[in-house]
Order: sequence, then C-alpha cells, then structure tokens
Amino acid sequence: MSVPPRCAPAFGLEMDKMPYKTNLLLTLVLLTAVATPLSAQDKKDWIKPAEANKLLHFQIQGEYLAEVEDNGEQVRIGAQVIALSDKTFRSELFIGGLPGAGWSRGQEQRSNNGKVDGDFQVWTSDDGGEPARTRLVDGNLELIDDAGNVQAIFKKVHRKSPTLNAKPPKGALVLFNGSAASAKNFERGQLVLGNLLRHDCESKEKFGDHQLHLEFRTPYMPFARGQGRGNSGMYLQGRYEVQVLDSFGLAGKNNECGGIYSISEPIVNMCLPPLSWQTYDVDFTAARYDAMSGKKSKNARATIKHNGVVIHNNLELPKGTPGKHPEANSPGILYLQGHGNPVVYRNVWVLKK
Repeated sequence: MSVPPRCAPAFGLEMDKMPYKTNLLLTLVLLTAVATPLSAQDKKDWIKPAEANKLLHFQIQGEYLAEVEDNGEQVRIGAQVIALSDKTFRSELFIGGLPGAGWSRGQEQRSNNGKVDGDFQVWTSDDGGEPARTRLVDGNLELIDDAGNVQAIFKKVHRKSPTLNAKPPKGALVLFNGSAASAKNFERGQLVLGNLLRHDCESKEKFGDHQLHLEFRTPYMPFARGQGRGNSGMYLQGRYEVQVLDSFGLAGKNNECGGIYSISEPIVNMCLPPLSWQTYDVDFTAARYDAMSGKKSKNARATIKHNGVVIHNNLELPKGTPGKHPEANSPGILYLQGHGNPVVYRNVWVLKK
C-alpha cells in the first residue's frame, strides 16, 4: 500500500513522540475505541461538563496519534473516536495524521465500530477485517493481540486553535467578553454558566464588510445523532449560515460544522470533540448592488478559518441560506442560531472594514 506524504501540522499537538512498531495494515483494519462505562447511565439529551469529565466514555472519546513502521518507514496514523452511547463508539483512522494536521481530503481513511466486552473492547472494521481488542491505559489506547501483547499505542492529543482567546485589534467592536453588559449587545442576550453567551441571540449592531472572531463550544450529547447533536449556527449578516454542530469525526458536509448551509462543505472537517472550545475567524465581503437598478451585481464572499485552518478560501456566496434574513442591499446582524441544544459562545468581536 502506498503511504501519503506527511504535511506540516497546522498547529501544535500536546503529545510525546511515539515510535512504536506494528503492522500498518493490521492497525488500519482493527483499531477503533469503545469504553466500559463507570456505571449505568441514563440516556440524557446532554451531559453537563462537570459530569462528563467523570465518565469513562467521555474520557475515551477524542483524538489520538501513533507512529507505526511500514516497510521501514515511520508513518503517522491519526484516530478520531466518537461516542455513540455509553457502550458503543465509531472510530475514523487517518493515514498521515489528523485532519488539518497531516491529513486532508483524498488521503486514505478507514472506519470502525466497536462494543464493550468485559475489561476490553471488541471491534470490527467496515471492510470486514478480523475482530480485535483494545484497552485504555493511562489515557492512551493499546491495541492488544490474542497473546496479550501490545501491537500499537495510540496516544491521546488535545488540539487547541491558535486563535483561541484572540485579543480584539485596535478599532474592533467587542460584542461579547463575558460580562453582563456585553450580553446586552445582543437581542435576547443571556449569560449562562456564569460568563458564557447562550445561543439564540442576534447583535443589535449591523455590519457590511467585516472581520469576525468568535469562540463556541458544542455540548456532549453521545446519544443524539445528526442535526440533533449540538446544533446552532453563525449567520453572517443574518443571511449566510456557517453551521455549528457536533460533527466531530464526520465527513464534513455543508450541513455539518464549518459547512455553509446548502452552499459549500468545508475544505476539511476541523471540528474538535464536544466540550472543546473552538474558533471561527471570518473575513467577509458583502454583496454589491447596482445603484440604478437595485439588482445584485456581485455576490458576497468569505474566507473562513475553523480552529486556525482555512476551510473556505475567498468563497463566493451566490445566495442566502435558509432560516433567517434574505439577501439585501444593507448591513446585517450577526445571528447565533437557537436550535434547542446548549451551545455557548464567548470572545466575540468584529472589525469593520
């Protein structure tokens, strides 16, 4: 099998180097991750952060990296483990690294499913490989053979956006900084969990061409699926929705996190695990209209970074997206969509151009 070349990471990884030797094909076919629950858990719509940190299935979910030897070459393998309940998981394997940090669309990827079996987890690959076992040791995943030998160790990593906690530049309008006063910059602006902005609010200020920074956190909802799992949205001018959703480990469609709803899927799915703080950084140019006829003469455009990685590069927006305001020859609001899920925001600022 050919191994894709490595790409330079888009941002740092909190991990140690892992020179473990194993068979690459075995790793690709067999790895997944599921966790034995600490105790029986009710199927809740969402799990509060303080409660989630105590649960083994939440501790297991996340991103992992290993380096394996294949024909004398060290190859980096990334894994994203997605909780689908307290007993079942889905795993995506990325040859070359994690999305946006060594792996991109078109490079090799494998999918797996698993279930709890006593102190171990048993899983099978989508392509019909033999079942295998893993165990959790010191926060890392060990792939175990039938004799109990470790075949590979996948170390957990915690990626952070390089623009997390970005300070507003000179001249920027701070829409939300965690204070009750700044929450009043939004219609229906409410503080939750002390100093976070609740979803379902819209800015009182309106914007034309602008740069935008905001940070968001999706909830942990392991029993939910699809559009019912951490759903919100960032509407530029109230007209163009950039989806906010727990799409960790998914394909990256236009209705998933980073997608511009009904218009364009992201270049790469940069969604981090639920309860991770994530960033959107936007450079937006509004649509232009003919002064005489009033008809649109140029479409709006946007360059968008998700967690520091470009997911839309000077993308033309030929129409508005469903759900809020139609296109118009006027400035528009920032709308943070309410969809019934406890998505929260912080550090929101805009620099008008």
